[in-house]
Amino acid sequence: MASKLPLGETVAMALTTLKANRLRSLLTMLGIVIGNASVITLVGIGKGAQNLAEGQLNTLGANVLFVVPGNNDTRRQGIDFPKTLVLEDSKAIAEQVPSVSRVVPQITLNEVVQAGARSSSSSVSGITPDFLPVRRFEVAQGRFLSEQDLESARNVVVIGPDLRTKLMPVGSALGRSLRIRDQAFTVIGVMAPKGAVFGSNQDENAYIPITTMISKLSGRDPTYGVSLSFISVEARDDNSTGAAKFQISNLLRQRHNILRDDDFAVRSQKDALSIVGTITGGLTLMLAAIGSISLLVGGIGIMNIMLVSVSERTAEIGLRKAVGARSSDVMAQFLVESLVLSSLGGIVGSAIGLGAITAVASFTALPASIGLSSVVVTVAVSGSSGLFFGVVPARRAARLDPITALRSL
Repeated sequence: MASKLPLGETVAMALTTLKANRLRSLLTMLGIVIGNASVITLVGIGKGAQNLAEGQLNTLGANVLFVVPGNNDTRRQGIDFPKTLVLEDSKAIAEQVPSVSRVVPQITLNEVVQAGARSSSSSVSGITPDFLPVRRFEVAQGRFLSEQDLESARNVVVIGPDLRTKLMPVGSALGRSLRIRDQAFTVIGVMAPKGAVFGSNQDENAYIPITTMISKLSGRDPTYGVSLSFISVEARDDNSTGAAKFQISNLLRQRHNILRDDDFAVRSQKDALSIVGTITGGLTLMLAAIGSISLLVGGIGIMNIMLVSVSERTAEIGLRKAVGARSSDVMAQFLVESLVLSSLGGIVGSAIGLGAITAVASFTALPASIGLSSVVVTVAVSGSSGLFFGVVPARRAARLDPITALRSL
C-alpha cells in the first residue's frame, strides 16, 4: 500500500502547478480580490460614517441634554406639535433641578441677514452667555455675548465663520453693522469653526441675546410666556445625566399639569449615540453583505476554474495514481491550490481595500477606517471560501479511475 505523501511535498506540487499557469491563476484570483476589496472598502466607509456621526455628537459634550417641545409620537408622525416650552420652564429647571449646572434657553428663527449689498439666509438664535461653555463652542475673534448685553437687550451679534465670509469677505468683521429684519446689529465676535451638527452647518449661524430676540425680532409677548425652540441643559457631570433627565421630566410634568403623553422630550447624547449606532451598524452590515456577494461570486469562479483544470489534467492525475499516489493525495493537492488562490486573493484584495480606505480618509471629510481584526476575519473567510468551493473539484479529481484517466494520454 502506498504511503501518504508528505504535506510539504503536496504544497510544493500545488505551488508549482499554479506557477506554471500564472495567467489562469491570476484570473482565478480576480474574483476573490474584487470581493475582498469590496468588503474591506464598504465596511471601512460604513465605519467612517459612524465615526463621523459620533464625532459630531461628541462635540456637544457627554453631559448635555436637550429639552425639545413635542413628544416622540408627534415627531414620528410628522405632526405640527405645539410650542410647549416657555422661558419660565428654563428658569425653573435652573433653579429647581439639583443635577443641573447650566441651562440655556434658545429661540431660533430663519432670517435673511444683510451687510451692505450682501445678504445670506441664516439661522439666528437668541441665547444666553452660558451657550458657549454648554455647547462647547469657541470664539475666534472678538468676544461672546455678556450678561450686560442680555440685561440691556443690546443689538449685538456673534456670527459664524462661514456667515462672516459670505457677508464680510474683506477686512475685519468686528465693529461692523449688519441687519436682521429692520434691526441693525453690531458684530462683536466671530465664532471658531464648528462644522455640521445633526446635518446643520453651525458656521453659518448668528447669535444674539435672547432678550433682544424676544423684544425686537420674535414678536412674542412675555406676558403670556415666551415659547422656546429648545433648551440646552448641562448636567453637573457625566454620571448625573440620568438623574438630570429624570428630574427635568418630573418638573416639567408638574409645571404643564400632565401625567402622561408628555408634550416635551428630553434627549441625551447617549440616546443620540444609540440611534446613530443602530443606523450606522445596519448600514455597515448592509454594505458588508453587498461586498460579500462579490466574495461569493469569486468563490464560485474558483470552483469553475478548478473543475476545468481537473478536466485538462486528467492524464496527469491518472499518471500520478498509476505510480502510487493515493486519492487523498490528489484531493489534498487540489484543495491546497484552491486555498492558495483564495488566500492570496484575499490578501491582495485586502491591501487594495485598505488603500481605498486611506484614499477616502485622506481626500474626503469621511474618517473611513477598519480594524485589523476585521481584515484578518475577511482574509480568513476568503480562504475558507476557497476550501469550500474547492471541495467539489478536488473530490472529482480524487475519484478519477487511473486506467480511464490514462486513456486520455
